[in-house]
Amino acid sequence: MTVATYQVDGMTCGHCVSAVTEEVGKVSGVSGVEVDLANGAVTVTSAAPVDVALIDAAVVEAGYELGGKVDLLPQAGGSCCGSGGCH
Repeated sequence: MTVATYQVDGMTCGHCVSAVTEEVGKVSGVSGVEVDLANGAVTVTSAAPVDVALIDAAVVEAGYELGGKVDLLPQAGGSCCGSGGCH
C-alpha cells in the first residue's frame, strides 16, 4: 500500500473538501482519499504509487491547485502517527 500527502491550495470550506475528495477518488488506482481542510492537504492511498500528474489533474478539475508533495516525518514512537505501528 502507498500513502502520499499533497498540499492543496485554495480550499476554504466543506464544499472544497467534497470536490477534491470526489475528483481524486476517480483517479485510477486510488483506493482512499482523505482531505484535511485545516492543513490544506489531501492524503491519497493506493495499492501502488499513483502518478502525481494524475493527482494534479484531478485537483485542478475540482477547481484548486496542487502545491506539491508533503513529506511526513516520523513522530514519537518512530511512526508517522506516534502509535508505533504505521498502516
